[in-house]
Amino acid sequence: MKAARNIRIRGVVQGIGFRPYVFRLAKQWGLNGWVRNGESGVEIHVEGESSGVDAFIEEITARPPALAQITDLRVEHAAIQEFSDFEIRESMRHDRPTVHIPADLAVCPACMSELFSPTNRRYMYPYINCTECGPRYTVIEALPYDRPYTTMKAWPMCSDCGAEYHEPTDRRFHAQPIACSKCGPHYYMRWQGGEMRGEDWKVIERTANLLREGRILAIKGLGGYHLACDAENGQAVQTLRERKRRGAKPFAVMAKDLETARQLVELSPQEERLLISPASPIVLARARRLLPGVAPDNRDLGVMLPYTPLHHLLFYFGAPPVLVMTSANRSSEPIVYTDEDAVKALQGLADAWLIGERPIARRVDDSVVRVSAYGPMVFRRARGYAPLPVTRLPTDRSILALGSDLKNTITLVVNGQAVVSQHLGDLTRYEAYTAFEQTVRDLLSMYDVPLEKTIVVYDLHPDYRSAQFARELDTAERVGIQHHRAHVASVLAERAALDKRVIGVALDGTGFGDDGAIWGGEIFVGSAAEGLERCGHLRYAVLPGGDAAARVPLQALAGFFSDVPELAMDVGSQMALPERYFTALKLIKKGLRTFATTSVGRLFDATAALLGFTEAISFEGQAAIWLEHLASTASLEKVYPFPWDGRELDYRPLMQAMVEDRLNGRDVAGIARSFHRSIAEGIFRSVMSLGETYGIDTVVLSGGVFQNFLLLSDLKELFADSVMDVWIGRLIPPNDGGISIGQAALVAATHRYD
Repeated sequence: MKAARNIRIRGVVQGIGFRPYVFRLAKQWGLNGWVRNGESGVEIHVEGESSGVDAFIEEITARPPALAQITDLRVEHAAIQEFSDFEIRESMRHDRPTVHIPADLAVCPACMSELFSPTNRRYMYPYINCTECGPRYTVIEALPYDRPYTTMKAWPMCSDCGAEYHEPTDRRFHAQPIACSKCGPHYYMRWQGGEMRGEDWKVIERTANLLREGRILAIKGLGGYHLACDAENGQAVQTLRERKRRGAKPFAVMAKDLETARQLVELSPQEERLLISPASPIVLARARRLLPGVAPDNRDLGVMLPYTPLHHLLFYFGAPPVLVMTSANRSSEPIVYTDEDAVKALQGLADAWLIGERPIARRVDDSVVRVSAYGPMVFRRARGYAPLPVTRLPTDRSILALGSDLKNTITLVVNGQAVVSQHLGDLTRYEAYTAFEQTVRDLLSMYDVPLEKTIVVYDLHPDYRSAQFARELDTAERVGIQHHRAHVASVLAERAALDKRVIGVALDGTGFGDDGAIWGGEIFVGSAAEGLERCGHLRYAVLPGGDAAARVPLQALAGFFSDVPELAMDVGSQMALPERYFTALKLIKKGLRTFATTSVGRLFDATAALLGFTEAISFEGQAAIWLEHLASTASLEKVYPFPWDGRELDYRPLMQAMVEDRLNGRDVAGIARSFHRSIAEGIFRSVMSLGETYGIDTVVLSGGVFQNFLLLSDLKELFADSVMDVWIGRLIPPNDGGISIGQAALVAATHRYD
């Protein structure tokens, strides 16, 4: 008995070899019909013996391609059209696209084998790729994902590549970036006053030689340029740090292979799986040995493995086995990704440029991941992850959520599909703000979303550039969302649990509160659908200088002594603190430029200052990271009081106890360790108390403070024997990189099917 079915599949199903997979599967079961890319995903018409049709559908459902992520599969009965064969059809576009754009993938083992095989026609070709690896998001200019809509459109395929592209049994069947040395782009080198072109391998070998000599190279990758140097050459690392004005911020490194990475850092099996995954992120792990100047005052090291053919070729031709690979930019600016900007912006930073001819459609940084007590957490969601789907939201309205001004991402919701952009950076920087504007235009255009019919969501902070941008847009509706509620909602969105009642703990450095204060130590009760009510917080302190105090831990320390001025002066004089501390105390006494705050992030800064971190920070979170690593060197001997009265967590007894230990000469590492445990126990008590009061058994932990490995480990231990289920973000960053999806979720939950 014959049957026919129409099948529509949504999710990550374009750019990963899904159509060739369907083609081969149909041939296997003797079926006829067609498959094509559409705006909403992959569309299939299949007909033949009913048993074969059923088996075909079951196989797709149970065993899709390894890189596919199916979010929706719909099957409808169809009329038999008597097709005589099965074919891959050209992509169709009639309506707004809703397909998920595939992420960039690390080079696969099959391509690696060909890259180093002298008999293969792509031997040593640095742009080798197939349907299972290579560029995706960074070359796509429009949907559907076909070659004419990519940055490869300028390179027509040669006859050999064309034959592979059109051969259904070939691994490069419909691989859009397909190329070879005859028909594809190449690499060349530039330096001040000179240029080297020719065979790719010779240019790459020259680059490897310069790296061995201690030079700093600008190297074009998938989503932008890296600045690279020998990580074991202390002088080269110091020169790069000085040229970038990097301060003490750690550099990430690229290890030649997994064995080299194992020598650099302690790797669990889970961390190794992340390193070798197709996303190939930077993995933060405990350092085994010191690389001078790479990660000052830090026991962790960010390590990644080669993820492009070019990287593997560099190591093959003798590049040092461990390279600093940092985003090519001036300090705090976004990664440079166009050739013209790279040559211009990196003058004085790079000694030479290794330039690839294939254009990059959009800048995408390396992703950063860490394995915590609760499993892997994405700290920076970019290459390999963005813009893969995280969740579906229950609304038919188009929503554009603009995120926060720090660690900015944006989220576009189209027909319920939430597309989260790559990490864009700090919008106070001109280049980052330009990238933000471009990404908004990019996504709206790619998904054909009319702005005038879109709900635009923004942070309530009146001075945020993202909020100002929202107010200038010609749109259907604008909604302001409080920062910390968005933090909690980001986890609920990832869990697809917008109706779930939870206790939400949001701890970070800065967020504009309902009362105009600087929040950052908030406890909510409720759900995304019904609303999140603020039911607790850190006791209010005073912050001299407002948001600017985030750069000066001494100012935060003065602010947390605002209720005890005698103690403040005693500490300052006995510890001989710098004059900036006493200036801050005077500002507080006069009430000049002081703001109320509940920020736990600033409490961490204040504690760091109390224990010896008295300089201004050179990168966000530096003092808290210093404090965490100090604490991790000591064992837990005591816990300080950090009481919960049913509404407030009172930091005063905690500060008093730490001051006493400090003045009595207790080891600062021991004090730091006790501080971390005390914060964890205060959170635990408050959550358990509210859980009993409201009958809630789930807690959400979100905000930048929860990037702290030691704090999460303590919380894991405390909650282990409780009835409370603990949720954290895993694919969505706990820091401000998750704000945009949280904003979108809160609006979607209240605009269902409008």
